[in-house]
Amino acid sequence: MTTLDSSFAPTRCIQEAFDADEHAQNLTRWQQEYDQLSPGSFYGRLDEVALETMQVFKEHTGQALRQDCRVWPESLWIGIPTTHQGSRINGQALSAGEVMCRPGGRDFELVTPEGFDIYGLVIQLPALTAAAKRQGVSLDTHWHAMPRRQAAGDTLRAVSFLIERLLTSQTLAIASHIHQDILLMALLELLQVEQPSAELPPSYAHRKEVVDRVKRYVDEHLEGPVTMEELCQLTHVSRRTLQYSFTTILGISPLQFLRLTRLNRVRRALRAASPQQSVTEIATYWGFWHLGQFAHDYKQQFGESPSQTLSAKTL
Repeated sequence: MTTLDSSFAPTRCIQEAFDADEHAQNLTRWQQEYDQLSPGSFYGRLDEVALETMQVFKEHTGQALRQDCRVWPESLWIGIPTTHQGSRINGQALSAGEVMCRPGGRDFELVTPEGFDIYGLVIQLPALTAAAKRQGVSLDTHWHAMPRRQAAGDTLRAVSFLIERLLTSQTLAIASHIHQDILLMALLELLQVEQPSAELPPSYAHRKEVVDRVKRYVDEHLEGPVTMEELCQLTHVSRRTLQYSFTTILGISPLQFLRLTRLNRVRRALRAASPQQSVTEIATYWGFWHLGQFAHDYKQQFGESPSQTLSAKTL
């Protein structure tokens, strides 16, 4: 990502979506893929403003999601949820007073609950470094490695207020440089003092590796269902340990993960289908042989039938 020149005009964008993965593509310059975890129709809204060296947004998602994300390179993302309950980043549960923090160009995973709102701020690293030098601020170096970061409550409230005001301001074009300078100062305050989050339990690393191994295996075996026995043999753990690993890292059971992963993949395939493809062809390709049960489960999960998703694609 290169610094934009002085002729850059800031823009505001509001986008709504009724599919989780469509919503994931709406955030500028990010690479994302969303799987819907909770059942029902999806609604998402994204309010975004582009400044000269910053991206500022507020995201609302109506359903619980598992998100694979990557921010644009040479940047730093800070995520401030309006509530921490039910949120996980890289399998680590968020506690009160913590923000999410990830450098650009690296994959990370979020699990978010139903009715979730988050403020996001992405800053180009050269601009952040230059601002710190001007202010004589020594930045904490741990944000590269720590996906969670403690922050003072008044600082979080102030940053959230500034982002909300920017997103709703009627004078964006006139005062964009002022907004950016104020946000930069708030960001420096968040990053200048080392405030480590709570230590992870000893079991975290092992459970995270168990889940990651299952995810890699599922990605490589797309042709049909995967059994619990296969996963236990693959990870060399008992059913109980497999269960604990998934509920700790993702907040769902391994069976739920397998079922929801396949359903979300079918939905993506239906939305990307060619005019010649049918629901039956796509469903059986993904290992759903009992089409009546598949149609019931699909509608319960996404709030519409598979044929409705397919016909919407062809309109």
